[in-house]
Amino acid sequence: MNTAYTLTRHRDIQNWVAGHRGLPAIRRMVNDFGEPHARLALRFSKPGTAPVSTPSLDDGISPCSWTAWLAELDRQHLALKVLDTRQPDFEFVERKDLN
Repeated sequence: MNTAYTLTRHRDIQNWVAGHRGLPAIRRMVNDFGEPHARLALRFSKPGTAPVSTPSLDDGISPCSWTAWLAELDRQHLALKVLDTRQPDFEFVERKDLN
């Protein structure tokens, strides 16, 4: 049985991502009004392959530091909902929905 967890603590999020061989990234998007905004992303390597390389600009995702990524997570009031599985399965949820 898979169990879902919602992570809000920065250290817990970093540990879960690192445990699944992932790296933080941000995708720069433009809204309907032409204003830029950030969309959080995580990049993972597949099991049995070399660790994921730093994301490149070619795929539309910019690599970033954990500090920048976690600051954006807090700015958008998001949490990371994860499934307790071998494969990295996650989604971003609003923190207000946790109460």
